[in-house]
Amino acid sequence: MVFLNQIYTKSGDAGQTGLGDGSRVPKTHDRVVAYGTVDELNSVLGLVRTAELPEMIDEWLFRIQNDLFDIGADLCVPEAVDGQTPEHPPLRVSAAQVTWLEDRVDEVNEPLDPLTSFVLPGGTPASAWLHLARTVCRRTEISVWALKENEPINDQVVCYLNRLSDLLFVLAQHCNDLGKFSILWVPGANRES
Repeated sequence: MVFLNQIYTKSGDAGQTGLGDGSRVPKTHDRVVAYGTVDELNSVLGLVRTAELPEMIDEWLFRIQNDLFDIGADLCVPEAVDGQTPEHPPLRVSAAQVTWLEDRVDEVNEPLDPLTSFVLPGGTPASAWLHLARTVCRRTEISVWALKENEPINDQVVCYLNRLSDLLFVLAQHCNDLGKFSILWVPGANRES
């Protein structure tokens, strides 16, 4: 259970922060960067939800915001390296959460026409915000991979973030009148200007 009655503690003033297992690391540690970037992505999704969205998409994004807190909780507690089970097992993202995203991607992508080029971010405000969220999601995934290069993590975290960026892309297309308002990249269009 979370209980916050004091917002500042001054415990991070020396450049260290506490992880979920009680250990302390520099605020620049890959783990802190990873779950901090997850928090940034969650904030961008909060902005997306202020746009005019179909109710279904808003409900999905609300669910995803909750899942992103699960990811932050997962990342802030290092994996046990000694094989011992802790007294209170940490929250870990599950394969079922990834599957839910895959099902949503398939559902949203089905009515879209196949693309003939890459899409330039823009169109409706909702689509533009979703494209921003997609790029922050990709950066978040990269920060988690950087952590994974040095420490074990729950593999479902990277799967979730990878599927989420796919979902955000197709949702952006959906919010551009099923892609009708999407602007396609024209390779080299301005080279002769």
